[in-house]
Amino acid sequence: MRAMLLSAANGTPESLAVVEVAKPEPGPGEVLVEVAYGGCNFADTMIWRGTYPHPKGFPMVAGLEIAGRVVAVGADVADVRVGDRVAAFLEDGGGFAEFCVVPAERIIPLPDAIPFDVAAAFPVQALTAWHMLHTVSTTRPGDLVLVHAIGGGVGLYLTQLAVMAGATVVGTVGTAGKERKALDYGAALVVNRNEADFVTEIQRFTGGRGLDKIVDSTGAGILDASFALMRDLGHVVSFGEAEGRPLPNLWERLVRKSLTFTRFHLGHAPFGAPAWQAGIDAVTAAVADGSLKVPVEAVFPLDEVAAMYRRLESREVAGKLVLAVNPAL
Repeated sequence: MRAMLLSAANGTPESLAVVEVAKPEPGPGEVLVEVAYGGCNFADTMIWRGTYPHPKGFPMVAGLEIAGRVVAVGADVADVRVGDRVAAFLEDGGGFAEFCVVPAERIIPLPDAIPFDVAAAFPVQALTAWHMLHTVSTTRPGDLVLVHAIGGGVGLYLTQLAVMAGATVVGTVGTAGKERKALDYGAALVVNRNEADFVTEIQRFTGGRGLDKIVDSTGAGILDASFALMRDLGHVVSFGEAEGRPLPNLWERLVRKSLTFTRFHLGHAPFGAPAWQAGIDAVTAAVADGSLKVPVEAVFPLDEVAAMYRRLESREVAGKLVLAVNPAL
């Protein structure tokens, strides 16, 4: 079968090549999926660059997110059948290939209303957003939530899901124009950090009321400045460090207001537990009925993964990039 092999974590186009590899076989508790589309995530580019915080072995088949059809099931798999339309999150990669093996507990059943290109665009980002709002924290009606990088993929899902929960969402962007879609999706205020001081602007908008929650993928100085906006006993959820790791004074920032700090990674979600299923049910239902919008911005062919990664790294993407592996499936 054809697969996109990542030979080294050096960020060069030469380290990514479509090669012929053996078709995998599902073991106990696993299913084999014929891949229609793969989703592109910032984590993919970090693995390529060698900056991903969760180590991977090389060479590896790239791709952490797929949608397609089940073609075989291993032993001890009860709830997945050959022919099922599914999506999945692949912690160890392998998705940018014609076939991939997925642990059955990570399979996401797809309603017929969700086409495969859309299905490959939401599992990682939408479920990351849902679990940050509803598993590692609680989001209630009336909450004030700040989302940094609100115009990116996860940010747009956070915006929609928090608004659905009754929260008021404010956000920041670092690229002009990326505020538009977040505002369309329900954000009450979006500040371009390069044009205004986001702390001052958000304090003006809230009338000085402290934020209940910050969801941050920037880290470093942006996160550090954000603590001035928090109420006592508020919650900060971190899921990335695009600007750098949190500054060494993190303890001091937390202790001043008895804040809670969580660093979340979807690979640590409670797969197979009721909370995992609750996220799947909520997200897929909302995607299927159109209340949760899935912004697919561009589709790339299998042999253009490096170009897709560079496009995502440009910081000018407001939505999702997907990879067409077998779009006729």
